Amino acid sequence: MPLTAIDPVLSFAPELLLAAQGVRVAIFDVDGVLTDGRIYIGEQGEAFKAFSTLDGHGLKLLARGGIEPVVITGRDSPAVRRRVADLGITHAVYGAGDKLAAAAPVLAALGVDWPQVAAMGDDWPDLPLMTRAAFACAPANAHAEVRAIAHHVTQAEGGHGAARECCDLLLTAAGRYADLLRGHLVTLDGGR
Repeated sequence: MPLTAIDPVLSFAPELLLAAQGVRVAIFDVDGVLTDGRIYIGEQGEAFKAFSTLDGHGLKLLARGGIEPVVITGRDSPAVRRRVADLGITHAVYGAGDKLAAAAPVLAALGVDWPQVAAMGDDWPDLPLMTRAAFACAPANAHAEVRAIAHHVTQAEGGHGAARECCDLLLTAAGRYADLLRGHLVTLDGGR
């Protein structure tokens, strides 16, 4: 018998969901969050990075669920720009030495302030965003100081589904997760 309905198996603590309610924008770091933090540099100087498809799909779902994903990263590379473009993320800042200063015009353009923002980072340059955001998330392998201030530390490590876990939490808090999950059961051939 074909599966026609599905109930979510993911659950989060009620206090986490309360803290994450009202988020309209989620800012993500790249190195150590969307990647495992390692940078491979070829002899010609080109940088290679590995990205998780779980994280990528989570960022797409976040946008579909009404929460705008934003990337603010301290580094700039063609690989990162390509991945951000492939995911359809329209608000990104590359090579940001001061991530807080970089965030200000993005948040202004989106018409939101810190009480409507989530931030996910893994190291000290992310602390100014995470301490101001209404909800802060860190990967399991983030620096100890970052994990200490995060509302939620993911079970997954950076580049291995940590961003997806944050996206799932934010979508659950927004009441959109179950509908998005059920929507994936419908196919172009009439649901078969």
